[in-house]
Amino acid sequence: MMAGMPRLVVVTTGGTIATSADREGVLRPVHGGAELVSGLDAQVIDLFTMDSSQLTPAEWLRIGAAVTEAARAADGVVVTHGTDTMEETALWLELTYSGSAPVVVTGAALPADAPDADGPGNLRDALVVAASPLARNLGTLICFAGAVRPALGTTKVGGPGLFGGRPPLGVVSDGLFGVTGGNQRAYLGPATDAARVDIVAAYPGADGAAIDAFVDAGAAGLIVEAAGAGNAGTPIVEAVRRAGSRGVAVAVTTRVPGGRTAARYGPGHDLVEAGAVMVPQLRSSQARVLLIAALSLGLPVGDVIARWG
Repeated sequence: MMAGMPRLVVVTTGGTIATSADREGVLRPVHGGAELVSGLDAQVIDLFTMDSSQLTPAEWLRIGAAVTEAARAADGVVVTHGTDTMEETALWLELTYSGSAPVVVTGAALPADAPDADGPGNLRDALVVAASPLARNLGTLICFAGAVRPALGTTKVGGPGLFGGRPPLGVVSDGLFGVTGGNQRAYLGPATDAARVDIVAAYPGADGAAIDAFVDAGAAGLIVEAAGAGNAGTPIVEAVRRAGSRGVAVAVTTRVPGGRTAARYGPGHDLVEAGAVMVPQLRSSQARVLLIAALSLGLPVGDVIARWG
């Protein structure tokens, strides 16, 4: 690295950005960090090479530890990651990483062996953001297809930009990072473990079997992905009540893209009366991460969800 240049670290974890097709045409992550960062001015931490659908909270902890350690001596850190669960890992880092050096998560929609592979461009953009003084103290960001988004509230939606949810807070254009909006960090605290939280879908005719099973399996918390503004049938409500009596925290989201929850209807009111907490905006994927962090850190679930959910 040249003297005076920003010190950048790339933590690689796999994902589409690291994939190529095998003999059967199946995409698998096979490219290590040295290949991805070849020709770029950055140090590499080759953490693992996995499809992001295979990651667990244990890997979040490993990524978080690697990022925190790298940030002690770096001006910025980039994490390459699969898009399937990028929103979970990015939010976990946002909630548990306190440093001032920016952490920028990126990946690819197309494999490395595609003629129009987007991974190299996304990685270069992410390094631009990580090196920019404008990104300091903004926490964890997702950089994809030229847009720079906050980790909290950003989810995979498909389409050309792949990610949506909260509006971008900046863009990368012509090798420069420009800020277009503000970002309030959602840092909760450093985590050394991750409580078990499961997601249950509420649908017509659903009973409480899944909730009871997850509680029996040791869940500390549950996300109920409900209908409409946060509504579910009576068997779900009663199962939530049983879960609460056993000390399990329950939060309610909606299956409606872009929807909001509120206990306006009878079933939603009954869920809250049974002990559940409504998550106003976050999709189930990120609501789960928020609940895991709150439980792992011993924070009041209702307060955390009210502020960041």
